[in-house]
Amino acid sequence: MRLVALALVLVLLVTFGSGPQPAGAEQPAKLRRIGLLSIFGGPLAAQGEFARALGDLGYVEGRDFVIEPRYLRNPYDQLPAVAAELVRHKVDVIVTLGTAAAQAARRATSTIPIVMMIGGDPVGAGLATSLARPGGNVTGVSLMAPELAAKRLELLKEIAPRTTRVGVLLGSEIQPLREPVLGSLNAAAAALGVELHPIDVRVADELPQTFARLGAARADAIFVFGALFLEHKERLVELAHKRRLPAVFFVSDFVDAGGLMSFGASYADAIRRAAIYVGKILKGARPGDLPIEQAVRFELVLNLGTAKSLGLTVPQALLLRADRVIE
Repeated sequence: MRLVALALVLVLLVTFGSGPQPAGAEQPAKLRRIGLLSIFGGPLAAQGEFARALGDLGYVEGRDFVIEPRYLRNPYDQLPAVAAELVRHKVDVIVTLGTAAAQAARRATSTIPIVMMIGGDPVGAGLATSLARPGGNVTGVSLMAPELAAKRLELLKEIAPRTTRVGVLLGSEIQPLREPVLGSLNAAAAALGVELHPIDVRVADELPQTFARLGAARADAIFVFGALFLEHKERLVELAHKRRLPAVFFVSDFVDAGGLMSFGASYADAIRRAAIYVGKILKGARPGDLPIEQAVRFELVLNLGTAKSLGLTVPQALLLRADRVIE
C-alpha cells in the first residue's frame, strides 16, 4: 500500500507540478539579441556604456540580452555584408553608430527595428520620413552634424581670431553628410570672412600628404570631421602641432590626445537615450511610431596647454562656456 501511495504522489507531482505558475511567480527571461553595427572603433564603439545603460533600465546582460558587436574600420565597403550577416543571425534589434551604418542596416532589412545611437540627419539620409514620425523601421538619436559644423567654425575663429584659411578634413565615411556639412560651413565661413579648403581623406596613410596640401594652401587652422581620424588621433594631433595649426574637432578624444578644442553632442547622453529606445522596442513599441530625438546636450572641451603652445590666448567668455578644461 505504501508503494501505491508513493506512486500516486509522484504522478500528482508530475501532472500538476509542471502546470501554470501562480500569479506573481517569476517567469524565465527571454534572451534578446542586439546587433551593434559601428563605423567607430575604440572608445566611441561604446558597447560597455550601452550595456550599462540597458542595465540601468533593469535589463541584465547574459540573462535578458546579449550584444553581437560588429566594428568596421576604413574602408567601409564591408558594411552591407556585415549588416546582412546580423539580419541572418535574426537579431531582435540593430543599434547603429554612424549614418553610413544606419543606411547599410536599413538596406539589409525593412522589418528588424533599427535604433541610431549616433547619427546625422536621418531625413536627409533617407532613413525616415520625418523626425516626428519616422514611419519605417528606423528611429533613435540624431546628432544633426551639419548644424554643429557652423558652430565649430565659429568657435575656431573665436579662439584663433587671425584665422583666414581653414583646411577642412573630411573622412571618407561621412559621404552621406558631406554636402550638408559643407553647405553649413560655407555659410558660416562667408559670415566670418574665412576661406575654406576641403580635403577628402580616404585612408589614414594619406595624412602626411594631406598636411602637405594644407601647407600649399596656406591654411592657418583646421576643421576635422570623420570617424576615420579617431583611430589615428595622436598622429593627426602631432601633425597639427608640427605645423602650428589650431584645430577644432567633433569629439573630445582628440583634445585628450593634445588637440586644441572640440565641440559636439554628448555621446554619453546619446548612448543613454538610445538604450531607452531599445528598451521600448523590446517591450513591443514600433520604431516608426517613436519620434527621432535630436541632441540636447553639447560639450565644449578646451586644452589650455595646447593653446599656450600655439601662442593663443583663450577668451574668458570661452573659458566660462567650456564644459571641461584641460590644463
